[in-house]
Amino acid sequence: MATKYIMTTQSKDQTGLVAALTTTLAAHEGFINELAQFGTPTSARFYSRICFTMDDDNMDGFRAQLHAICKRYDLDTRITPFDQPTRTLIMVSKFDHCLNDLLYRVRAGSLKVDIAAIVSNHETHRGLAEMAGLPFHYIPIGKDTKPQAEAALRKLVEQLDVDLIVLARYMQILSDQMCQDYSGRIINIHHSFLPSFKGAKPYHRAFERGVKLIGATAHYVTADLDEGPIIEQSVHRVDHTMEPQQLVAIGRDVEARTLARAVKYHVEHRAFINGQKTVILP
Repeated sequence: MATKYIMTTQSKDQTGLVAALTTTLAAHEGFINELAQFGTPTSARFYSRICFTMDDDNMDGFRAQLHAICKRYDLDTRITPFDQPTRTLIMVSKFDHCLNDLLYRVRAGSLKVDIAAIVSNHETHRGLAEMAGLPFHYIPIGKDTKPQAEAALRKLVEQLDVDLIVLARYMQILSDQMCQDYSGRIINIHHSFLPSFKGAKPYHRAFERGVKLIGATAHYVTADLDEGPIIEQSVHRVDHTMEPQQLVAIGRDVEARTLARAVKYHVEHRAFINGQKTVILP
């Protein structure tokens, strides 16, 4: 029986990496379905994503030879079954446009995601979660209860064996320690007016300044608020005829589709963190 896999690698950029990987695959009758690679000129790092199909009987021998290659080139390698969904926790506050969009895409089969649960600091979307047949966890956060709330969140992530946390307009700031402990595993979305229009009603303030572009940014979360490595960005042109509520509606649409693309890149193992940036392989 043959199984399809995704193999990702990263290391210091050096001669012979691609040849070593593809030769080893060929030696074990691995059929390459897709291959993308990139060597960064500034950081001298190498990244690759290889989608391949191989008979199950050949996998042990392939892994053994791959182990030797990893040792030789100091290569960080990960192999994942192609159809394996990413165990994901979605966090949301009161705005539900990103949550609804993600739920639809998962239901439609366009996102390889296994939603473990929905978490919120409000009860607003309990009914939506129950309608989708998903566990809902209400973790309230007060001025003096943030440590307890985050402890409850950590416990939930471990209990549910979560690989990815998606902040689908979750309007609370995670602690620096949480960001560090789950580095590369938390994705956030926000409008791209920052740093110009912080705080409440950014679209109304943008309207007052006559902005011509509305955008959204999806990024990995770090201790630097809204400054983590960018995964995806989108923009939409607007004009003077549009009222604030129209801008809000456009902004929500841009946010939803930008977040969905970022999640897709991550769960398809196309996104690699390279310092303060990302490499997204096709």
